[in-house]
Amino acid sequence: MSVAKERSPLGPRSAGGRRSNFGVRGGRALPKTLVAFIRRVVKIRPATDADRETIWNVFREVVAVGDTYAFDPGMSREDALAYWFGTGTHTFVVENDRRVVGTYILKANQAGPGAHVANAAYMVAKDARGLGVGRKMAKHSLTEARQLGFRAMQFNFVVSTNASAIHLWQQLGFKIVGTLPSAFRHPEAGYVDVYVMFRSLL
Repeated sequence: MSVAKERSPLGPRSAGGRRSNFGVRGGRALPKTLVAFIRRVVKIRPATDADRETIWNVFREVVAVGDTYAFDPGMSREDALAYWFGTGTHTFVVENDRRVVGTYILKANQAGPGAHVANAAYMVAKDARGLGVGRKMAKHSLTEARQLGFRAMQFNFVVSTNASAIHLWQQLGFKIVGTLPSAFRHPEAGYVDVYVMFRSLL
């Protein structure tokens, strides 16, 4: 069985193995923002106290829209950071050229007998969306979860209108295992369904 090779966003290789025409894919120029993003060093690291203000800015920006998370759009900075840095929560940030462009948390989905299943939440800065930051965080979180001894990962509240997130989770092996009818009040679509998504880490 053959597997199609994924095209690199850096363009085709020359005969000598070097990349040529940086920023060109399939004969088309990549968006300048994506080219600039690729040129910089992107890394994921544990969050520190120094990241709190930036994380709050990303959190507030995402939650204020009210279309993906069941957080109060008016949630205070203190409450938001208390949640994001809660006891037993592993908090990470994504850096691009030393600027935080995303953050995620990883923790046990339940206590006691349910503590072997992980739960995670991801947020990307508005001007860094569409650049693969969410996918990087998702893959990183799966690796971290395994290293921490979790046997599975579960998302409890995936809003059905969040098509890009659902597509990503399914690509990464998650399945919809339950539907909560009309469990989320979307600011534009009204009452919409919510999915519970799950995948094994074994």
